[in-house]
Amino acid sequence: MRILVLTTFLLAATLLWAQQPFPTLTGERSDGSSVQLPAASKGRFLIVGMAYGQKAGPLLEEWYGPAYLRFVQKHGLFASEIDADVYFVPLFVGLNRTAYNGSMKRLREEADPDVAKRVVFVKEDADAVRDALGLKDKETPYIFVVDPQGRIIHREEGKFTEEKLDAIEVAVTD
Repeated sequence: MRILVLTTFLLAATLLWAQQPFPTLTGERSDGSSVQLPAASKGRFLIVGMAYGQKAGPLLEEWYGPAYLRFVQKHGLFASEIDADVYFVPLFVGLNRTAYNGSMKRLREEADPDVAKRVVFVKEDADAVRDALGLKDKETPYIFVVDPQGRIIHREEGKFTEEKLDAIEVAVTD
């Protein structure tokens, strides 16, 4: 009985955000160019990883390599069928806004340039974004799959796992 109740609760929670439009975000890439999400995907699926807390930042970084390899470099059994863009968005809120320039500099110096261009720094007030997407836990990274019409069709949160990456792949190939 508990499993049925839990499954029903999770299904209801999923339906709350499913098909919800992804909010428009304007940000800066490491090369200084501007990008607007979800429009940058130009009619393709969009995978967006977001974090806004100090502990969530490193957890989001754990997603960079595996997501990049699977969805951009197309490594994997069915990866050639995937037509998706991948972006990672660290949100700077409160006192963390002072870390914006230092984080950008570190990314420019240390990251692979192709991965770095997929990291979008958003200067605008993150509260509206957090509210619109239901980002409640600042210590948790969130991953969204956005369809070509700009609607959220899948959501993952927390530490990277292969199972979560597989679920994202299913969402963009179904």
